[in-house]
Amino acid sequence: MQTRIEVENIRCGGCANTISKKLMENEQIQAVDVDIEHQVVTLHSSEAVRDAAVQTLFGLGYPERGSVEGLASLKEKARSVVSCAIGRIDMPKKG
Repeated sequence: MQTRIEVENIRCGGCANTISKKLMENEQIQAVDVDIEHQVVTLHSSEAVRDAAVQTLFGLGYPERGSVEGLASLKEKARSVVSCAIGRIDMPKKG
């Protein structure tokens, strides 16, 4: 099963790394693809995991597109900056 979720606040590989790492903690998810340019997360799973994934993404500061507004949106952007920084630290080194 493939699930596509459009999110906000994805800016770089650090963001993508954090998202992938956290979503892969769900045993029902076999793979995660993050399209940074279009801010889309695609999940590959054997079962419906959309609700759990949306909740996880929100907790990381990457809410589903259009789900937060105003001050709540600013709070999620700030949270995503922290998630991004952690993702950059945890990224595998090249070469």
